[in-house]
Amino acid sequence: MINVVMISPGFPAEMPHFARGLKTVGASVLGVGDQPLAALDPMARASLDAYLQTPNLWDEIAVVNAVKDRVRGQTIHHVECLWEPGMVLAARIREALGVEGLNVEQTIPFRDKVRMKEVLEQAGVRIPRYGRARSADEARSVAQHTGFPLIIKPIAGAGSADTYTCRNQAELENAIQLTRHVPEVTIEEYVEGDEFTFDTVCSQGEILFENVGWYRPKPLDARLNDWISPQCICLRDLDAPHVRKGRELGRAVLNALGFRTGFSHMEWFYTPQGEAVFGEIGARAPGARLVHMMNYSCDIDLFVGWAEAVCHGRISQDTSKKHNAAMVFKRASGAGRIVTRIEGLEGLMARYGRDVVNLELVKLGEPRRDYRKVLVGDGWVACRNPDLAYTAQMADDFGSKLNIFAD
Repeated sequence: MINVVMISPGFPAEMPHFARGLKTVGASVLGVGDQPLAALDPMARASLDAYLQTPNLWDEIAVVNAVKDRVRGQTIHHVECLWEPGMVLAARIREALGVEGLNVEQTIPFRDKVRMKEVLEQAGVRIPRYGRARSADEARSVAQHTGFPLIIKPIAGAGSADTYTCRNQAELENAIQLTRHVPEVTIEEYVEGDEFTFDTVCSQGEILFENVGWYRPKPLDARLNDWISPQCICLRDLDAPHVRKGRELGRAVLNALGFRTGFSHMEWFYTPQGEAVFGEIGARAPGARLVHMMNYSCDIDLFVGWAEAVCHGRISQDTSKKHNAAMVFKRASGAGRIVTRIEGLEGLMARYGRDVVNLELVKLGEPRRDYRKVLVGDGWVACRNPDLAYTAQMADDFGSKLNIFAD
């Protein structure tokens, strides 16, 4: 029996699927979280063999000691956390239990964006110009080094929260004010071009699965413009020349950071000059339903695939890419709080219904959601097709012709 400690098995939304994956491959799972067991998603509860509730998940010393007491006399084979804020906690538990995997020193570069770039710069990886700042004066000084345009974001952030693009000094001053509550930020060169992901599932340094997702538009642009319906397409052809450059970059990054087993999620840019440039990386799975899209792209269950890779060193499913799989997030327009109308869906389903694999929209009469807090916004559509141009057209049509109103 493979014994696994899983941090936060019920949150965020994808975590119960990963807990299910562990259960499916025969692991015995001890969940650790600060929610009551009864408050966990039913899928998570059904996947756990035991649960340790802690008063405060972020009191790392207390949690480590509680886990040590709970598993005393047992052999723990893996400690897993796929949620960004819990990565260092998982590393501390590994160290305390003598479990293989990323230790604290190895984990820090995945959480500290400046340390991340320092390691990669030393390894010869193409990264944006960058620096860290703890004050307004330091931010202005770093900006002189990076030049404009630039991006300012939290050192240990995730997603695009508290992230701003600044094209001149006035915008920088505004961003400094908006990030006053952030203890430390990174400021880096804004890289022109398209933005992609490079996602992997690895075992002992071997890549068992890889995915490249194409953001349309860049996540930061989508976050700052509420009229946009953000998209990401998991690409079928991973051998296209620009995609291959990103994959080569990603492999160099994984090697430089010493990543060996588990899920990784990297973001990178392809510039108009044909250069692949590193963005950032997490030693965890992506959120925002992206793993679901990988499943739709390959007709697999990657939650189980990840668990099998972690516990048994393999993925037995056929991971070949069969489709380009696109997801489109929708946002209600209008000044109201309650969703009153949904228009365009019937015609789009008549045209594309055979290629739509998931459709989840907020219901009429329900409150609209804040897309800055709920990444899926007021719903999402997943569609797929072997032809990339056709898939992109579908995604564009659902983005522009499906409209949700809160009047």
